[in-house]
Amino acid sequence: MSTLWRVPFGDLQRSHQALQADLIAAAKRVIESGWYILGTEVTAFEQEFAATCGVAYCIGVASGADALYLALVAAGIGSGDEVITVANACMYDVAAIVQAGAQPVLVDVDPTTQNMDPTALAAAITPRTKAVIPVHLFGRLADMPAIMEIAERHGLIVIEDAAQAHGAWRLDDTGRLRQAGQWGHLAAFSFYPSKNLGALGDGGAVTTNHHEWADRLRRLRMYGWERKYYTTEPGGRNSRLDELQAALLRVKLPHLAAANAARRERAGWYTTALADLPIEVPSDEPGHVYHLFVITLPDHTTRDRLRNHLLAHGIGCDIHYPVPTHLQPAYADLGYRPGSLPITEDLAGRILSLPMYPELSYDEVMLVAETIRAGII
Repeated sequence: MSTLWRVPFGDLQRSHQALQADLIAAAKRVIESGWYILGTEVTAFEQEFAATCGVAYCIGVASGADALYLALVAAGIGSGDEVITVANACMYDVAAIVQAGAQPVLVDVDPTTQNMDPTALAAAITPRTKAVIPVHLFGRLADMPAIMEIAERHGLIVIEDAAQAHGAWRLDDTGRLRQAGQWGHLAAFSFYPSKNLGALGDGGAVTTNHHEWADRLRRLRMYGWERKYYTTEPGGRNSRLDELQAALLRVKLPHLAAANAARRERAGWYTTALADLPIEVPSDEPGHVYHLFVITLPDHTTRDRLRNHLLAHGIGCDIHYPVPTHLQPAYADLGYRPGSLPITEDLAGRILSLPMYPELSYDEVMLVAETIRAGII
């Protein structure tokens, strides 16, 4: 892919070069073991990732989408329950809520952070509300102190969508550093290859400090079996993190902190290089891990023109995400109309994601910035 672009949007081949020998050795270890499903590699990775996140339990599953669904089912959320989330993080959370049999309720976001607006969350709570799913979008934690205070006041379950936030953190009201996964009752992670911690295929996990929910999740990921062929949990499915992906993730996990630091360094390069342009760059926070570097343009026309300019000059870019969930045809029956979530809808027309990965060189970032300058002035 890198040969087709002056600066590709992502370059997983380059990302794995330094670890290639270790990744191959891990794959060889699994192949030679003869055990490919729910073996020692999965158990070891679950323990190591739980320790990294500072939580008691990690349950490996097949994907981040499954992690969201299984977390909802494990928490007992289903028919008749309302779950509040956002509409600017593609459709993954809403899909999981619908699959669990619950009713999605969508709220607007903060215009600066693009994460859930706690004031909007509080206003959306009804007697049927049972849970809230804040999304840590682009690598920045949502306003978890405010969200947790609201949730605790109303007795709500909080499931963090941490698919883009491996290792992200912020301080709580006491000044304690708390990572993604340490705030809510459960957290859903994705190990899709492009994530900050990515497998070489699909994978996901649910983390929690609740022993009973952890036990239930282990049953749910295996059809709901209590033991082989004996099903005790409704809502279970075949959703297992396999041994190969777990082994590969174990190779990459010790490098997560350094990779996140490299992402933050490159975000700083972008911020400096774009400072004098009519572009809004992400506001920096110490715990932001920049899964994506998303700029905001003055209007839809400027965004589309710049996107076309970058692509024409060999600079990869993308939109995360172009159509808010409540305006997707599949969810028209939720009853939302254009204008229902004005900030979400406005941002969808103005945002643009630039290349962001630890291996980006300074010269590549400067080339992206120079190409932006030429296309926007």
